[in-house]
This record gives sequence, structure tokens and C-alpha cells, in this order.
Amino acid sequence: MMKKTAMKALLGAVAAIAVSASAAAAQEVTLRMHQFLPGAANVPSLILDRWADAVEADSNGRIKIERYNAMALGGTPPELMDQVLDGIADIIWTVNGYTPGRFPRTEVFELPFFVSNPRAASAALWTMYENEMQQDFAGVRQLGMWVHGPGMIHTSTPVAAPEDLRGMKIRGGSRMVNDLLTQLGAEPVGLPVTGIPEALSRGVIDGTTIPWEVAGILRVQELVSNHTEFEGPALYTLTFSFAMNQDVYDAMPADLQQVIDDNSGLNFSVFAGGTQTAADGPIRAAAVERGNTIITISESDAQVWAEEAQPIYAAWVADMESRGIDGQALIDEARALMAQYDETADDMFDAWASEN
Repeated sequence: MMKKTAMKALLGAVAAIAVSASAAAAQEVTLRMHQFLPGAANVPSLILDRWADAVEADSNGRIKIERYNAMALGGTPPELMDQVLDGIADIIWTVNGYTPGRFPRTEVFELPFFVSNPRAASAALWTMYENEMQQDFAGVRQLGMWVHGPGMIHTSTPVAAPEDLRGMKIRGGSRMVNDLLTQLGAEPVGLPVTGIPEALSRGVIDGTTIPWEVAGILRVQELVSNHTEFEGPALYTLTFSFAMNQDVYDAMPADLQQVIDDNSGLNFSVFAGGTQTAADGPIRAAAVERGNTIITISESDAQVWAEEAQPIYAAWVADMESRGIDGQALIDEARALMAQYDETADDMFDAWASEN
């Protein structure tokens, strides 16, 4: 009887070890993803959720991603990068320019009239991140970096020439955009994107810089009736970080790290930038349907704007030099990479989209 009891105990212990080993092999990870837009906005619904769905599916459910939209975990949009560093969130999406000067190398893509193809620019940004920007993001692992579609101006009164901006209070999304507005004669007002509707409705600002695709969820086309867009190189762009806490990533099993890696990186960055750009069209169409005034500055007429904005380049290069950074080298590298990726970025977009 004692032998049987001992044997049962031994078998039970072996079974417990086997179950424990099996559980370890199937370790599950829950990641909190935090960002500043409503869940119905284009970026979370078309990009971040699609990435999260792909990661969950490819991990066979072992990775669960909790989605916290519109700053549901607290804080303000400029605090998102610190939140992922501090462990308040495991993954964040944010605008690099929300913390002015903190990520100086990314600003090369925010120079005025610099980006013509957002997909190629997103590929170039990711490549430069891997080559020389990682030092700016210590403590986080970038999952994607990209730019949005052409930046433009939405105003209460028509803006057809730089002089029309003079004296107007215009919201800018980064220090580079604010520098551009100042150079063009406007009075820049720094606001996170979520503050735009209230500021417009209360008359705190006369207009805002923002791409078409974000304007929809904020009802910008209902709050102002004039929109100034540019053919050719964009008036401006902003850069984005989709970043994960490095320690959280390092603690994951190797096979789950691979799932994260397989869904992130170059092709995903191009997909994200391209998806934001493609979402411009429906919002523009909604503004047209409302009877709003859309002023399209031709590429030739935009030269006047570009010439007025040109001093920003020299000022930025000088600022980078004061930080020990070769700004002109970054400009040259970014231009070369955008030209290199101009013909292949569409294939990168299609590759990620078809696999996910």
C-alpha cells in the first residue's frame, strides 16, 4: 500500500513538472498599447489595431495586446515616450515632435518642402533609425517609424499666399512646424492634436496645420471652411514613433520576440506611412461635399513659399552642429534614401499588407 502511495506521489510530481514545463513553453504575454487618438481614428483602426491583430494571430494567442486609446492610461500626449520608458505602457505610438528637440535627428524629415513620397520617406526614416538614430531612443525598441501624408493648413479665412498667414494664430504640431509658421509670418501655437477642436471652436486659434486624414476625426472641416494644400513636396511632415519598452521585449520568450520582429520594421513602417496617406482622400472629399474652399498651390507657385522657408534649413543645420550632429549630412542621406526607395516603397507596402 505504501509503495502504491509513493508511486502515485512520484507520478503526480512528474505530471506537475510536465504541466509546469508545458506552461512555460506556452508562456503568455500581455502588452498594453497606449496612444492619443480615439479608437475610431485612422491610425489606431487602420494601422495599430491591424499590427496588434497580426501579432496576436501569429503568436497563436500567446501574445495579447490591450489597446488603450485617447490617453486612457492617463497623462498627456507629450508624456507617451516617458510612459513607455517608465513601464506605464508597454507599447506607445506618438509624435516625435511632441517633445521638442528630444529626437533631433528625426527632424530632418520635418524640414519644409522636403518630402514628396511619404512611403519612400517612411522607408528612409526607418533605415536612418537603424543606422544612426537608435542612440536617441535608448530604452525603447522601435517597432515602426514613419511620416504622414502631405501637411497642409486649415483656416477660418482663405490662405493663398504666405502674406495671408501674417498675424494669424496657427496651431503647429512640432518645433519645426512652429519655426516654419514663424518664418511665414504666422503666430505659432503649440498644441497636441487633441486640443485642436476646442481651440478652433473657441477662437483661440485661426487655423491649424494637420494632414487631411487626421482632420476628419477632429471635425476640422466642420470648424473651418478653408483648406490650403500643396502639389509637389509637402509643406511639412511629422515623424512618428511606434515603440516598445526594451526590457519588456527582452523578457519575452525568443519565439514571441520573433513574432514581434516579423510584424515590425521596414515594411511595416512603409505600410503605416502609406496607409495614413491613403486615408487623406475620403476626408478631402467630405470637405468638398460640404462646399468648403480648397486652395491648391501648384508646385511652381509653391516655390515662393519654399524660398521664404529656406532659412529654416540653415538654422536647423546650425542647431544640429551645436549638438554635435552633422545636420547637412543627415539632409543629404535622407534625400539619397528617399530617392533610392522611391521605386521600391510600393512593393514594401504591398508585402506587409499581403502578409497581414
